[in-house]
Amino acid sequence: MKRLAEPIEFEWDKGNIGKPKQHNVEQREVEEAFFDKQTVIYSDVFHSREENRYILLGKTKSNRLLYIVFTYRKTKLRVISARDINKKEVCFYEKTA
Repeated sequence: MKRLAEPIEFEWDKGNIGKPKQHNVEQREVEEAFFDKQTVIYSDVFHSREENRYILLGKTKSNRLLYIVFTYRKTKLRVISARDINKKEVCFYEKTA
């Protein structure tokens, strides 16, 4: 498991700003999940060919559980995708958090 160092700064640009909306997730919800005290973060070993990618399981202020794929670009977090977590991931989040 990995923990994030603060402060957290996000990189949102035309290449990734609309990606969470593909799964009906708002940008602010994605950012809220990173500040969940019980976040679960692990390496995405299957998709880390060109850059290290990570998976975060976290809860928004409205208790929505999200599955977020992200990477680091210099000192900023760049979100690659975000969606609701599935039943299996909920169990993992609850057991690990």
